[in-house]
Amino acid sequence: MLGIHDFWLFLLSGLLLNIAPGPDTAYIVGRSVQIGWRGGVAAALGISTGCLVHVFAAAAGLSALLMTSSTLFALVKWAGAAYLCLLGITMLVSRTPAEAVGGMTATAPVLLRRVFWQGALTNVLNPKVALFFLAFLPQFVAAESPHKATAFLLLGLIFIFNSTLWCLGVAASAAGAAGRIRQSGRAMAWVNRAIGGLFVFLGARIALLQAR
Repeated sequence: MLGIHDFWLFLLSGLLLNIAPGPDTAYIVGRSVQIGWRGGVAAALGISTGCLVHVFAAAAGLSALLMTSSTLFALVKWAGAAYLCLLGITMLVSRTPAEAVGGMTATAPVLLRRVFWQGALTNVLNPKVALFFLAFLPQFVAAESPHKATAFLLLGLIFIFNSTLWCLGVAASAAGAAGRIRQSGRAMAWVNRAIGGLFVFLGARIALLQAR
C-alpha cells in the first residue's frame, strides 16, 4: 500500500527506538516528578507536536531543503541552541522550587502550557530530529512509489502515535513513583536544576551539530 514495505519491521524498529531512554524521556520524567502526571502528559504531547512539525515538513520537502541549505540549517541550529541554553540557565539559577518554568511562578494551566511549548520547541528547533525522520522513514518506502510523500506522512504519523502512547505511559509511571519527592522542597529544587541542565546539554549538542 502506497509503496510501504517491511511494515512489521518498521513497527518493531519504532518500538525499540521509542523505549530507548533519551533526552525526551528524561524531560517527560522530570516534568512528571516535578508537576505530576499532568506535567508529564503536557511534556509528552509537546514533544509529539514537535515531531509532527518535522514529519509534515519532511513530507512537504522542507526538511530536505533544511539539510541542503547550510545557511538555513545554521539559522535553525543556532536559534534552537540559544533558546535551550537560555531556558536551561534560567532554570539552573532559579532558587524557588515553585518556579518550575522559566524562573516564574505560574498558575497550573499556564505552567502546563509552558511545559507543552517547551517540549514542542525543543524538537522543532532541533535539526537532528529532521535528520532522524529523513534517514529512518524512507527505508520503508519503495523508491519507485508514486505516493512517496503520502507514505512518508503515514509512517511518520504511525511512529508518533506509538511514541505518544509510550511517553504517556512513562509520564504516568514516573508521576506515580514521585509522590514523596514532590513533598520535599530540596528534592524539587534539584529536579528543577536537572531539567535546566538537560536543556543546556541539548542546546550545546545542537550547537555542535553539523549538516550532512
